[in-house]
Amino acid sequence: MAKRGTGTLTNLDFEEPIAEIESKIGELRELSRRDGIDTTKEIRQLHKKVNKLRRETFSKLTPWQRARLARHPLRPYTLDYVCYMTEDFIEQHGDRCFADGVSIVGGFCRLDGRTVMLIGQQKGRTTKEKIERNFGMTHPEGYRKALRLMKLAEKFGRPVITMMDTPGAYPGVGAEERGQSEAIARNLMEMSRLEVPVISVVIGEGGSGGALALGVGNRVMMMENAIYSVISPEGCAAILWKSVDKIEEAAEALRLTAKDLLTLGVIDEIVKEPTGGAHKNPKIAASILRRVLRRNLDELCKLKPDELVAQRRAKFRSIGEFFGY
Repeated sequence: MAKRGTGTLTNLDFEEPIAEIESKIGELRELSRRDGIDTTKEIRQLHKKVNKLRRETFSKLTPWQRARLARHPLRPYTLDYVCYMTEDFIEQHGDRCFADGVSIVGGFCRLDGRTVMLIGQQKGRTTKEKIERNFGMTHPEGYRKALRLMKLAEKFGRPVITMMDTPGAYPGVGAEERGQSEAIARNLMEMSRLEVPVISVVIGEGGSGGALALGVGNRVMMMENAIYSVISPEGCAAILWKSVDKIEEAAEALRLTAKDLLTLGVIDEIVKEPTGGAHKNPKIAASILRRVLRRNLDELCKLKPDELVAQRRAKFRSIGEFFGY
């Protein structure tokens, strides 16, 4: 599992009122422990207050606030979900052409007794890890490794689960020289015709083609506070308005939240998170996701290979179709 850090939880500005009450609860508990004063009643009242405030705050988040939650430094990454949801994970390495592509991890594992191929983008937490994982921005060799693993799963008739969490594909000169666009395009083509069930989940930041290269699934779902968009709010604001002051407006216009994309038919399901975000309780977040994956796998594994391919292709061809009255 990726290290989650040892410091205090980083709070976003809209979380500060909640953090203040939680701090008061901690002070009362310490007072009770140190001086033997009964603070049970006060703590119970503060718990009710903070729970109500948390529900109200997270029920009306703006798209930009959800984008910031999707990037939260303590949000669970692919390897965290691997640790909490699966057993016997055997990581595979290398694209058999150039390099390992360490911003993508993948391998066979067992999910509730079923052997699956799990592939996902991995960011780092410490400075060293972030540099090693290239901040979750994948090189061509990463996408080629992912495709190799998908074809391996197909060979043995095992379902594929992909997890998307990237700002976007790495845009460096070396990546372009090694065929970044070709690698992404080939993944799209090959994923569309895999003869095994494919489930894709946006667990954090679904950035453009860098995420879509893992996103051609029979079922595409998003964690409640994840985002999925052709461009970041910052990039959109810079291009359209040439001003960082328009980030919130850009996030609103991009329709990048799970609720928006479910309405538009881009995704099939929203995976609920613990109140406050997946980073508040990664184990519960993973437990919820595991149950959703198990249900969808049970349904998809009943389909024949040709039915899986037909359903997947029809799903993506229907995106963007609108009928007037």
